[in-house]
This record gives sequence, C-alpha cells and structure tokens, in this order.
Amino acid sequence: MIDVVAIVGPTASGKTALSLELANRLDGEIINGDSMQIYRDMSIGTAKIRPEEMAGIPHHLLDIKNPDEAFSVAEYQKLVRGKIEEIKSRNKLPIIVGGTGMYVQAVLFDYRFAETQLDEVLRGKLYEELEKFGPNHMHAKLLALDPETDIHPNNTRRVVRAIEILLSGEEKTDRTLALSPMYNEVIIGLDLPRELLYDRINKRVDAMMEAGLLEEVRALYTRGIQDVQSIQAIGYKEFYAYFDGKLELAEAISQLKQNSRRYAKRQFTYFKNKLPILWIDALKDPEKNFQEILAFMQEKERKRRIEKVDVQNKEQEI
Repeated sequence: MIDVVAIVGPTASGKTALSLELANRLDGEIINGDSMQIYRDMSIGTAKIRPEEMAGIPHHLLDIKNPDEAFSVAEYQKLVRGKIEEIKSRNKLPIIVGGTGMYVQAVLFDYRFAETQLDEVLRGKLYEELEKFGPNHMHAKLLALDPETDIHPNNTRRVVRAIEILLSGEEKTDRTLALSPMYNEVIIGLDLPRELLYDRINKRVDAMMEAGLLEEVRALYTRGIQDVQSIQAIGYKEFYAYFDGKLELAEAISQLKQNSRRYAKRQFTYFKNKLPILWIDALKDPEKNFQEILAFMQEKERKRRIEKVDVQNKEQEI
C-alpha cells in the first residue's frame, strides 16, 4: 500500500487543483508542503488555499506560525511525519502538496538532524566564520543548507540569519542517507512549457495585487515585522523595499514577477535533480492524468509486493 503521495512543481503549475482531485478520489487529506504557507497573515502572497476552496478536505500545517517566528526544516520534518502517521491511522491517504523541494525531501527520505539550538554562541561563531572566510563562503554554506534561497551573497546579515535558522536542524554529513526512502511514496511533478508557466506567474501576480497583496504586506510592515525569515519570501520582500522608499510600486511589482519566474526555474532544477518524480503534463486532460497516476501507484505497489516476497524467500533459504 502506498504510504504517502507528494505533489510538487513550480509556483502556478496547478498543484492545488490536482491535490483536491486526488484527495477526493483517493480518500486523502492534504499536508502543506510550502515553507511560507505555515505563516499566519500571509495568505495572498503565498497563494494559500482559501477555506471555501478546500471542498471539505482536511488541510494540515497551514497558519501554524506567526510571521515573526522562526521555522526550520527539522521542525517541519518532525511535524509532517507525525501528521502522516495520524492521517494513516484514520485509513486516509496523506498527500503533501507544495513547492519547497528541500522540505518534501527531508520528510520522505532519511534526512537526519542534530539538536542545535539557536543562541548567541552559534551566531557569534557564524560571524567569526564570515570574518575569516568572507561573504562568498557564507553564501555557499547557505546554499548547501537551502538550495532554493534567493538571498543575495552581499546581504551578509540576512545570509547569516538564514544559516542560523536552518542550523536549528543541521543536516548530518552523511548525505547518502538522504537517498534512502522512509515511506513507500509516490512523488508527482507537474510540468508545462516555460513560456506558458511564466505567463501564468505574471497573471497570478496581477491577480494577487487585485486581491489585496499590497495591503497584506503593508499590515505586516506597519506591525514592525522586520528582519525575520517570513518576510524574505517572494511577494513580501519586494514590497518592503517599496515601503522603505527603495523602489517605485511598478518596480516592486516587476521585481516580484521576475523573482517568481526565477524561483520557478530553480524549483524545476531542484525537483529534477533531487527527487524521483513521476512527471505529468499539467495541460493534459485531468482524467487522463488521474488514470496515469493511479496506474503508476498500482505498479509501484505490485513491484513492492514482489520484492517483499523475494526477501522472504531469501531469508527462508538462509
């Protein structure tokens, strides 16, 4: 039996619609797989599903942190693995949905983390490392922890802060563990032509602006939410620059579209290099896609049963 399904893909590729279809037809519950949708009061800019769109399907790990709280991949891993077991105990199918590849990978594969606490000693060591080796070294360190980061190498304060947050769950050096699956999983990726994807992204930004994105970010800004993990998200940092007088509004919107397109490109690269994915055509008929996914799940389960019998036979021979 398949333990868990994950749906990944770049922003604006159609993950939400597919997740609802699968959850409805496979008796599933949905777990958030986006690192920014865990934050309250950050709904428009993160393209968070609205309650009226959930179609009665339970959604987990949305709005669990305040915008000024830190959150690490290690914490996410622990929470999601707990949710997977909870959902399975109800004889439901856990479905992880999101575009944060490292988070999904850390849950489904054997990523192990050390218990490192955020404290002044850690921060001091990081700044000593910065002084000794320079900004490029620290940015490379950040990329090793978070390949999807878009913090500029010259923004050393934010680079150090991001490393500090991520080191609350520091990956052990044995990276071969990350290739070992923790579950009998199926990972589905949505693919579509880049030009069409980029057009969707541009239109999504326009729709976000009409839905009140600027007001959503202004509310965070006026609350004094500054220099924290959440507002480094695409869709928020651009308008912080606008409120700080560093950009005109039109420039901020243009940067948001450009940053979103670049992020989508990085997402594709991460997914295709790091995860074993069944890629499906996002433009194909939904019923055909569902049948393709169902056939893949059935075939994977068939192979798993055969492998289990082979192992049992070998054990008996010994």
